[in-house]
Amino acid sequence: MSDTYAKLHADCAALGTRLFTVTVQDEAAGLARRSYTSHPVEYPASGTKPLTRDGWYDQCIGARQVFVANTVPEFAKYFFDHALITSLGLGSCINIPIFQQDGPVYGTVNLLAEEGHFTPEKLEAYGALIGRDHAALVSAMAHI
Repeated sequence: MSDTYAKLHADCAALGTRLFTVTVQDEAAGLARRSYTSHPVEYPASGTKPLTRDGWYDQCIGARQVFVANTVPEFAKYFFDHALITSLGLGSCINIPIFQQDGPVYGTVNLLAEEGHFTPEKLEAYGALIGRDHAALVSAMAHI
């Protein structure tokens, strides 16, 4: 599991990702559990956050679509920790849901960078990395 996450983290960092986390959905508990982090002080791997049924949840978990926010106002309304994110010099993010065709969303891969980072070309490159590692991500997330 950690090898899959660590390799994906390194490859995403090479594209410009500055903060990388993986969270696993725990619908029964109403939580997202962080299972990997590039920033263990600010975002420890043991951390959780509530699953709030909002626009982010509807798009990323409900509709299984990548959430993209290239400015702070686009994500601040959904992320209670937006002040911490901006204090790290980060101003954009994508959250990529990981799921099997007819199964639940197991979790998300979360990438943050400076404002405006996630251009269409970058989104395509990140999507290719997730596609490459999809089976390993599903396996890692489904067994937590």
